Amino acid sequence: MGNLSSALQELRAERKQAQERVKSIDQAISVIESLYGSGTVRQANQPTRIISQASRRKMAQAQRARWAKARKESQRAETAKTTASTPVKQTMSTAARKKIAAFQRARWAKIKAQQKKVA
Repeated sequence: MGNLSSALQELRAERKQAQERVKSIDQAISVIESLYGSGTVRQANQPTRIISQASRRKMAQAQRARWAKARKESQRAETAKTTASTPVKQTMSTAARKKIAAFQRARWAKIKAQQKKVA
């Protein structure tokens, strides 16, 4: 039991030293931040560049113009699609369907026969 209690005391002493070390590091950080005006905190909240209201208005107007142009071009493409003659979808006659089905049945029968031969 003596070893455990001494080990526990050593660990507590180490923890106390580590806490004091952290406290001194925090103080050093606060001193450096005060010299630079708490640099990292302010930089995270502040934008990298400040754009005037007039410039922002011009940028927004240019973007709206780009979108309008894109919309106009897409509408032209849509109207070209609708005015072009679309091919009429043809349906297969029942006779054609029966022919194809018979051909496929024969094809599969041939394949299965070949597989039986091999096995």
